[in-house]
Amino acid sequence: MPRLGPLYRAAALRRAVAADPVLPERELTVEAVTVDRAHLAEYNRVCGFRLRDELPATYLHAVAFPLAMALMTAPDFPFPVLGLVHVANRIELLRPLPSSAAFSVSVRAGALRPHDRGTQLDVVTTATIDGNPVFSDTSTYLRRTGSGASAASARPAAEPPAPNAVWRVPRRVGTDYAAVSGDRNPIHTSRLLAKVFGFPRTIAHGMWTKARCLAALEGRLPDSYTVDVAFKTPILLPATVGFTAVAQGGGWDYGVHDGRSGRPHLTGTVR
Repeated sequence: MPRLGPLYRAAALRRAVAADPVLPERELTVEAVTVDRAHLAEYNRVCGFRLRDELPATYLHAVAFPLAMALMTAPDFPFPVLGLVHVANRIELLRPLPSSAAFSVSVRAGALRPHDRGTQLDVVTTATIDGNPVFSDTSTYLRRTGSGASAASARPAAEPPAPNAVWRVPRRVGTDYAAVSGDRNPIHTSRLLAKVFGFPRTIAHGMWTKARCLAALEGRLPDSYTVDVAFKTPILLPATVGFTAVAQGGGWDYGVHDGRSGRPHLTGTVR
């Protein structure tokens, strides 16, 4: 995997947006990726998973993060990484992922499209074992160019259901997840720099929150499934949030809401 230090320096120096944005057509691939058991154990601890011989569905997102950063900080990528907002994620788990396997991991960008608040694009990570697809991860990013709000966001938020569980999310979640994921965006780790980017406090990583939801459903998920999430509002750390999961259509509808206001932090489905 690429080293993250030089990639973060490239991200910090990049400011310009391409006048006529075009996504690179190339795909970056690393072969024979193996799992560091100590790293997996720490990831499981931070996200709330049990120690098992199978990888959590969200784990390869963290493993592939340096490869995604290499793609998104390259000179031919049209947007600076620091201007992108992670708004949604879909993971397709095609079979259980053994921790002893060697994976081929690839990352590409695509689906550049307009949005009422700017421009969206997808960064797609895929993994294979012995040439057979086992995992796909699609992260949708928004490059904001205006202040317009969608019709959905303009509607009053619905009253959230009573939570199945209440989680107290400590401030250290930001730095702990940054350490295991490699995603050291300062909005998650530095209160001072979070304020520079418009947040009163550090915020939890969206992919930590998604992983924490899947950990809460552990033991009730099938061997293969698709798990979607839409990131709504950030979790300001520390926080108290409510987790809700409702069995639906052979899977789950789940969400995380602010413990006081009921404001949604994320909503998702497992099918």
